[in-house]
Amino acid sequence: MRLRTLLTSLAVTTAVAGGLTVAAPATSAAVLADPSVAPGGNFDLSVWQLQEPVGSPGSPTTISSSRLQGANGFQDSYFYTDTRDGAMTFWAPEKGVTTPNSNYARSELREMNRDGSAANWSLSGSHQLKATLRVVSVTSNVCVGQIHLGTGGTSTKPLVELYYRSSGDIVVGTENSPSGGQTTHTVGHVAVGKTWSYTIAVSGGHTIDLTVNGSTTHYAIPSSFNSYKQYFKAGSYNQSSSSSTTKGARVGFYGLTVSHS
Repeated sequence: MRLRTLLTSLAVTTAVAGGLTVAAPATSAAVLADPSVAPGGNFDLSVWQLQEPVGSPGSPTTISSSRLQGANGFQDSYFYTDTRDGAMTFWAPEKGVTTPNSNYARSELREMNRDGSAANWSLSGSHQLKATLRVVSVTSNVCVGQIHLGTGGTSTKPLVELYYRSSGDIVVGTENSPSGGQTTHTVGHVAVGKTWSYTIAVSGGHTIDLTVNGSTTHYAIPSSFNSYKQYFKAGSYNQSSSSSTTKGARVGFYGLTVSHS
């Protein structure tokens, strides 16, 4: 893989666990991915499935992990490698096909197992989603990372959503119960277009550990979630809707890894 160096406010630290090298906050240069290949040539997409804001009403198009993998893997106008810096880029317009339980369009990865089955892990143990990214543009608010409920009940809610707002505020939303209600906490501030990093983790089955640019906060998981399995999501899940196909949220990822133990 051909690499090049881009001067940014980041330096690379290696943390390969089911994905590409993750960049961590520092004050040097960052080695970025090859801008001439599809995202699958730079990132391990064998543990992800892509959902795009196209398809039939209530049934967005999904792209399997097998189609995403490799230098010649899938890419289009909603999911592609930025030829300027190699970022794996997600575009979600304000008007697009949505899931039955959402009014907002998304271009977003859903965690899968390497055998092609849907990831569906227990809260016990340790689970981490790490990312380095920048929000290129956003109309109002975009979700860039989630822990979502899997099997175990009827709820279709997320356990955790990490938002980036057009003001530059980074906000985490924690679900109060499987039936709904979200509590939000501002956890950082980064200007639009600037690179930042996050880790969304679960430890011991009872605590969400969120790290944004090196600063960590902790949130208790209500016992009402104990019966549910979980999975990670990452990308551009736009949080505003309109009739516009030109307004929306564009997010570029420079690192994305998942680990479980």
